[in-house]
Amino acid sequence: MRYAALLRGVNLAGNKMVAMAELRAALTKLGFTDVSTLLQSGNAVFTAPKTTPAALEALIEKDFEKRFKMQVDIHVRDGAELASVIEANPMRKEAEAAPSGFLVTFYREPPDTALVKTLQSAISGPEKVRCVGRHLYMTFPEGIGNSKAALLVDKTLRIKGTARNWNTVTKIAALVCG
Repeated sequence: MRYAALLRGVNLAGNKMVAMAELRAALTKLGFTDVSTLLQSGNAVFTAPKTTPAALEALIEKDFEKRFKMQVDIHVRDGAELASVIEANPMRKEAEAAPSGFLVTFYREPPDTALVKTLQSAISGPEKVRCVGRHLYMTFPEGIGNSKAALLVDKTLRIKGTARNWNTVTKIAALVCG
């Protein structure tokens, strides 16, 4: 079965640096096959025996800490869930109009719906957020780098996830789903 592993916070601003060749080698040593990576931001796709994403997260995180001497949150999705992330997008027009300024944040558990509403209320700019299951969709019409709203997400929702822009989400889904 094909899976995607999304690593949180690697290779950002010189922090938690991991070469993608080393990540591919580590996943291969865990017994996964057809391992590939996308970009330098910690996106890996692989084939593994059918199991749960949670079991794979625990296995990869434990190996990652031992091998690379750092703790990294890893979010695993199978093809069906990645396809549903794309299908369930509540702001499809925004994603298609500006895919690099549209983020999907992947969480282990669904964010609290009341906190998602609090987040949207706290945003004073043009950004919008919507949540579907374990995924938060967010628009950045004026760019992500200048957005004050981006800083509110982790603080308001009180959980940590890992975000990818729409271009990356669709590329990862294509690699996993074929």
